[in-house]
Order: sequence, then structure tokens, then C-alpha cells
Amino acid sequence: TPYGDRSGVVIEPYLTDQWYVDAETLAKPALKAVETGETVFVPKTWENTYFEWMRNIQPWCISRQLWWGHQIPAWYDEEGNTYVAETEEKAQAQAGADVKLTRDEDVLDTWFSSALWPFSTLGWPEETEDVKTMLDRYYPGDVLVTGFDIIFFWVARMMMFGMHFMKDENDKPQVPFKTVYMHALVRDAKGQKMSKSKGNVMDPLEIVEKFGADALRFTLTAMAAQGRDIKLSEERVEGYRNFATKLWNASRYCEMNECKASADFDPAGVEYTPNKWIVGEVVKTHAAIDKAMAEYKFNEAAQAIYQFTWGTFCDWYLEFTKPVLQGGGDQAEEVKQTTGWVLQQILILLNPFMPFITEELYEQLVSGEQQIMAMNWPEYDTSLTEGCPSQQMNWFISLISEIRSVRADMNVPAGAKIQLLIKDADEYTQEFLTGFEAILKAMARLESVQFTDAAPKGSIQTIVDPVTLILPIADIIDLDAERERLKKRISKLESDINKISQKLDNKKFIENAPEELVAEQKELVAEKEAARDKFTAALKQLEAA
Repeated sequence: TPYGDRSGVVIEPYLTDQWYVDAETLAKPALKAVETGETVFVPKTWENTYFEWMRNIQPWCISRQLWWGHQIPAWYDEEGNTYVAETEEKAQAQAGADVKLTRDEDVLDTWFSSALWPFSTLGWPEETEDVKTMLDRYYPGDVLVTGFDIIFFWVARMMMFGMHFMKDENDKPQVPFKTVYMHALVRDAKGQKMSKSKGNVMDPLEIVEKFGADALRFTLTAMAAQGRDIKLSEERVEGYRNFATKLWNASRYCEMNECKASADFDPAGVEYTPNKWIVGEVVKTHAAIDKAMAEYKFNEAAQAIYQFTWGTFCDWYLEFTKPVLQGGGDQAEEVKQTTGWVLQQILILLNPFMPFITEELYEQLVSGEQQIMAMNWPEYDTSLTEGCPSQQMNWFISLISEIRSVRADMNVPAGAKIQLLIKDADEYTQEFLTGFEAILKAMARLESVQFTDAAPKGSIQTIVDPVTLILPIADIIDLDAERERLKKRISKLESDINKISQKLDNKKFIENAPEELVAEQKELVAEKEAARDKFTAALKQLEAA
């Protein structure tokens, strides 16, 4: 016996007359349009859902017994005859002037009205000059963004009605949109569908109040991978709020150091190696965003500008420029203008993802009268990537990262400045590192940088091809105590890994535990294994020292 989910009372069947549309006839051109690629689905796999509905379509019941909505355009005389017409006057003309008519009380279902949306919002069926202008300009549309759960209820119906009512000058049916992008569902942190009854709903207004609209907007974009639902949590939004803070602080740094591009700044004319590198990286990031957007991979577009802004620009380029700005000299002015130009490009490229903070900073730093959102999307000369010293700078970044990693693994105090010995460096590498010695010493916390042919006792060695990095740390840390510390850490990790592995090997646990808990345990054991391997490698280094 069926019960109402809200009322709790028995639902009893009650047969009534209903109005139907011949959906099979309407579906044929709409089905063909997708089969021939006139309209495409992204991801393409969702076409199968569309085909399944359209190839097995049933008559569409369009009448609803509600008190509100568009009333069915049908009238009855006292003998029960039916008259369907656009207006009551036309129905009366059909029946005869002396016949008393009563209009059907049913209303059209929601999806019938929604099916008209692409063209009714532009003024159809009115035939004024303004409506014609609107339809010529905006119909058919380009991209429809929607959820997979209404492919049949809305997408298919818009296709059917669009191709039935809207024809081109050659009387060929027009599709209402060329691409249908199917976005993911937003779920909670555990992957469950948000529900008021479960109490796991996140109010976007509350999130915006707490973290800002830009942070929420960027979070959803960065997680919008094709074919994968979004597991939303406040921690993720908070992470991108921190990204906005990072951008704000970087902008303050630029302002304090008078880093501002002049109107006649030419990025192709820079000579300082880090400047050439960062200009080329701007162009590469722009290309990556364009490619991802063209393929509807919005998460990849968001990650491209995120990685460039936080990683390439803030963590590396700005650090490279500090010794130059602090020391002055011939390169300082070029660094200031390049830094200002790059920040300006970041604000422009990031604007579609985080419009509020970028507009605010652009107004303050660039003092332009025009808002970013009113500008054309930028275009760059691809020749700016030619001769870009990416290989050298990426190698230099790897070298600094490796020194930092060894320091962390060996528990070297953060404030301690240590000596760096470099072995197997050819003439070019020696010249390059000598030129950037000040940057290397500042970013890796080094006391000195020297080239050598041998490693002294009590030193740690690591390779960043083609050179060997030697760090004499025997006088900085207690090697014996550090060995014991690492052994204890490794032992504890081994114990944790064994406990989790036993749980994952238990079939009952796998069968009965929630899917998200199993995934969480697998992720945890992978993290602990990675940490164990890292500490084991560090211990081997200390044993050798």
C-alpha cells in the first residue's frame, strides 16, 4: 500500500482524463540532431542517457490538477464536445456563438512551460520587430549548462519544442543549443546527497558570509571535474579563502615595492632571466586556461591560474625578486615593471573565477577606469615563450626544493644557516649558480655556496641532475639522536600501516563499512606508506653520514 511521504496517509488510485502530447513524433528530429552531432553532450557519455529516453519515449502527459499554472487551452460544451484553440474567442468561433463553453481546469505541467524557455524568453510567439531582432541575435543558443538528472525532463523537451516551433529561413528545424554541458552534483564532504532531513545541507549564504563569495565560487569551479560529483566541505572553501588572502598580500607587497607596469611596458623587451621566465609562464598559463575552457574542463582552468598565482608567482618569482629589489641596481626597475605587469595579468586571468577581489585590486593597483569584466579576454604574442628559460629556472626551483626537503627530513632547525657544497657542476652550471647565489642563499637558508670535488665526513648527499648537492650537517644536528628519532617514527608508521591493512583485508569490514570510510582508510594507509618510505630514505642518508 503506497503512503504519501509527507502526509503519511494512504494514496488511493483515481482515474481521470488527462491531456497528452504525441512525444514520439516530436522526438524524432531531436533524436537525430544528437545522433548527427548537431547538438553534442559534454561529457559525451551522457548522450546514452538521452538516447535511452528518446528511443523508448512514451506519450507525454502534460496536464496537472493544480490551482496555479498555465491553463490547458481546451473548452467543453454542455454535451461534452472538446474545442482546442489559442484563445477563448477562437474556441467560441469553433463551437458557435450560442454554445456555452467551460474551460478545462487542468494546467500545463512544469516541463511543458520549461520546454519553451529558450525562445519564449526572447518574446516568442509575438511577431514584432523587436522580437525578431532578439531571436535573430540570441537564437539558437550556444551552451546549455545543467544537471544530468533532468536530461529527459528538461533538455530533451527543449530540444523537441525548439525543433518543432523554431525554423530557419529554409524551414529547417533549429536546435536550441549546440552543446549541453552536464555539471556534477554537489554533495557533502562524505559524498552523500544534501538533504534537509539528513541535516547535511550547506547554506551558500552562510558560506559566503564566512569565507567570501570568491572563495565559494572558486571552490566549485576547481572541483568541477567532468563525470565526478563535488564533495563540498567548509575546509575546501577555507583553503581557497586562503588563496584570496595570498593574492591580497602579494598585491600589497607589489604596492609597497612600487611594482607597477608603465603604459609602454613591453614584456618582449625584458632581459633579466627570471623576468623572461615569468613572462613566458604567463603566456603558457593563458594557453592552458583557454584549452581547458574550450574543452569544458573548468577544474583544469581553475587549477592552471591557481598554480601559477600561488606557486609560480608568489612562492617563486616574488622570492627571486626580493634580493634585486632590496639591493637596487640596474635590474631593479625592470623587475618592478615586470612584477607589476604580471600581477595585472593575474587579476585579468583570474577575474572569471574570482571577480570581486580581482576587480577591487585592479582598481587600486592599476587605477583603470574600465572594469576587468568589461574588457576583452587577453591575447598574447606566443613568441614570448620562445627563448623562455623555463628549463633553467625549473631546474633551479628543483634544486632549492631539494635542499629544503633534505633540511626538513633531517630535522635541521629552520633558522640554521648551513653550508652547501656542489659537486660535478660544469662551467655553465657554475656560472648560472654564481649569478643567482644571493637568491639561492636566501631561499634555501644557506651560509655559503661552494664548488667541490669531494664530500666531507658527516655530510648528506642528494642529486639534482647533473650536480650532487652536499650538506655538511654533523655540526648542526646530533646525528645519533636523529637516527633514533627516525627509527621511532618509522616503527610507529609500520605499526599504523599493519593495523589499517588488517582492517582492509577483513572482508566483513569491506562489505559492511560505508564506502566513504573504506576509501578514507585506503587513502590513510597510502599516506602513511609514503611517509615511511620518505623517513626510511632519510635514515639511510644518516647511516651513510
